[in-house]
Amino acid sequence: MCGICCLVSFSVEHFSKDLKESLLSNLTRRGPNSSKQLSKSNVHYQCLFSGHVLHLRGGLTAQPVEDEGGNVFLWNGEVFGGVKVEAEENDTQVMFRFLSACKTDCDILSLFSEVRGPWSFIYYQASSHYLWFGRDFFGRRSLLWHFSDSEKSFCLSSVGAHISGGIQLWQEVPASGIFRIDLKSTSVSRCLVLKLYPWKSVLGENGVSEHVSTLLRPSADLPPFVLVEVNEANLCLSEPVVPLNMMSPPASFATECSVLPSGPPTRETLQVFLTDEHTMQTVQQFIDVLSTAVKKRVLYLPRDKNLTPNEVLEARDKKANVAILFSGGIDSMVLAALADRYIPLDEPIDLLNVAFMIKETTSNQKGGKQKNHRKTSSEESFAADPDKQFDVPDRITGRAGLKELKTASPSRIWNFIEINVSLEELQNLRSTRICHLIQPLETVLDDSIGCAVWFASRGVGRLVTQDEVKLYQSSAKVVLTGIGADEQLAGYSRHRVCFQTHGLEGLNREIKMEIGRISSRNLGRDDRVISDHGKEARFPFLDENVVSFLNSQPIWVKANLTLPRGLGEKLLLRLAAMELGLTTSALLPKRAMQFGSRIAKMEKKNEKSSDKCGRLQLIENLSLGKENSSDLST
Repeated sequence: MCGICCLVSFSVEHFSKDLKESLLSNLTRRGPNSSKQLSKSNVHYQCLFSGHVLHLRGGLTAQPVEDEGGNVFLWNGEVFGGVKVEAEENDTQVMFRFLSACKTDCDILSLFSEVRGPWSFIYYQASSHYLWFGRDFFGRRSLLWHFSDSEKSFCLSSVGAHISGGIQLWQEVPASGIFRIDLKSTSVSRCLVLKLYPWKSVLGENGVSEHVSTLLRPSADLPPFVLVEVNEANLCLSEPVVPLNMMSPPASFATECSVLPSGPPTRETLQVFLTDEHTMQTVQQFIDVLSTAVKKRVLYLPRDKNLTPNEVLEARDKKANVAILFSGGIDSMVLAALADRYIPLDEPIDLLNVAFMIKETTSNQKGGKQKNHRKTSSEESFAADPDKQFDVPDRITGRAGLKELKTASPSRIWNFIEINVSLEELQNLRSTRICHLIQPLETVLDDSIGCAVWFASRGVGRLVTQDEVKLYQSSAKVVLTGIGADEQLAGYSRHRVCFQTHGLEGLNREIKMEIGRISSRNLGRDDRVISDHGKEARFPFLDENVVSFLNSQPIWVKANLTLPRGLGEKLLLRLAAMELGLTTSALLPKRAMQFGSRIAKMEKKNEKSSDKCGRLQLIENLSLGKENSSDLST
């Protein structure tokens, strides 16, 4: 994980060799192990490259890196497949070695088409004066751009900085493909042309995606002097996943659904599905592919030598290298069970469980003032035991999930971290630290999820054991998150509504849309929020092989929404959980993080999740508000 940034200016008088202090600070938090800057000057343009490294793999490699030809590379990614990286190698060095050997545009596209894993990058090709940049197919790593006509400059950065005036100038680089800018040509024409090399289906589907088509329209959120054009040669990257299976169900599907059990879901119901040989085979294939994805994401870490079996009991003070955003729901439970397979047994696993303080309520008479104030039962309960103020749904299911994991793997040290957040702390840290991480996203939903993920991934809370309760801060640099499961396996309530309205065909379209927009809706935000703590988010459910496997399955294998909540949605994952011995969590209905943690409507009851969130504009009132909003350098 790294914080990467490139500032390009076509005006000598406006160019500075230092980044604005707030931007530099934000980048440094992402990469606390190494920071370095490099300038490139030319008669036509000036470039400042800034790299900040979180060391996780191979030897520590300071960025930016430069070769003998003057090429410069900034890499924020993990190679989990496609391009061979040995255990002792650093993937930044490997990727730069391959890039430096590329002779043509096709060579560069072939390289990035092969990479499996999350990435964003910036590559300066000195001989041609080209600047290449982009994000992976799912947009698992953040990259923003900022254009200033008055300053004759633009900036690419993993994270933005505080902006005054309420005008949003930072935007997410679309995960539509790879972009190339001819810096020399731009300095002459005064028009900045972004050449796009879009993703194309491995099966050769015709036409460009809707995402690319939107980007090419003049109405896209770009300044008038910035144009996006598909490259003249129509060269493309190969999509890393197979297309979604849009097959219609067999005629027998309706009949089979009609004989399925109704009523509350039970483990016996799930067991009935597992008696079918084909279903059982599919479930095992899913476990295998997801297990491999988790394995890659928990083993590529620097860690101490394993202890001998006789020393395991003395390892209580060992620090966890891997943490899981943990609600006790099925997504996080399956990730925990699979991580337990591969993380050394002497190494704890941190389970990060966040809860926001439940409001105290008073019993007012409807439509009038309360004359004789009496404490409600909830107030009396909170006064007797303050911890009850944080007994939100995710805390309750989290504790139940912990018990299930301890039963399944009693030798493992499971660190259940209770992260309790008061309204005062939420409001303070939102305005000083979290606002700029969520932006350029700006809805109430982005605020709720962004804040919840920020506090959870920070890992500061209470470690509750059988013997004691003590303050604890997770040292894990890798945070596993279950995002991608709901999008692919029809886990949201809107999927059920869509199915009831438009049937399986409509549900398929909805899931296709979910995956298509996940880069702009979720992943850039979550990457910025988690990385602010010098930690790396890893997404096993969005591993390319996992997505390809799920895409290859017909929709009725992955979910059966004729069944009740807690059973029909994410059916395939529930069956996998049963096979892994997770019988209780396999039947839990989907609960969104913002509701399970109780951050939703904590401050305003009448908000809709899609509303623009005024709380994210608080940065206007900071002292930084006097800065020039278009000034990217000091």
